[in-house]
Amino acid sequence: MKHATRNILVVALGALLLAPLAGCGGGTTDLKRDLEEKKKRPGSRIEPLPEIRPYESFVYDPTALRSPFQPSVPVVAPGAGGLRPDSHRNREFLEGFSLDTLKMVGTLRQGGKVYGLVQTKDGLIHKVLPGNYVGQSDGRVQTVGDSKITVVEIVPDGLGGYMERPAAIALANN
Repeated sequence: MKHATRNILVVALGALLLAPLAGCGGGTTDLKRDLEEKKKRPGSRIEPLPEIRPYESFVYDPTALRSPFQPSVPVVAPGAGGLRPDSHRNREFLEGFSLDTLKMVGTLRQGGKVYGLVQTKDGLIHKVLPGNYVGQSDGRVQTVGDSKITVVEIVPDGLGGYMERPAAIALANN
C-alpha cells in the first residue's frame, strides 16, 4: 500500500511539472509565416550614431571668478534699510492664525467705518479694519470690500531679505 501511494505521488508530480509544456507543442505556423513575411520586406537605412565630443575640463580660478556658493545677485545685508517685518510692534490676536484658516463672513458698517468680519477656526468672529494685522506672515489689511479683504504680507525672498506678497481673505460661501 505504501509503495502504491508513492507511485501515485510520483505520477501526479510528473504530470504537474509537464502540464505547462503541453501548450508549447504546436501552433507555430502563424509565427513562422509572420517571420518570413517580415524578412521579405526591404531593409531601411539606420541613422548614424551621434558624434561624441571629447570632454573639456574646466579649471576654477577662485581669484578671478565669484564663489559658486554665493548668489549672483547682490543681496541687501540684514538690517541695511530694506523691507523688514517690524519686530518691535505689539502682535494682534489674528496673527496667531495661519491666513488660510481665516474666513471672511461679512462686513459691518458702524460709526462711518466698514469692518471686515473674520471667523477663526474655533468659530469666533473678529472685526478688522485697514491697518490691522492678520496671519502669521506680518499680513497687513489693505482694504475691506464686500467680497474680500485684501492683505499684503511680508515674506522671506530666499536671498536673505524680504518682499511683499499680496493675499486675500475671500467671503465664505456658507
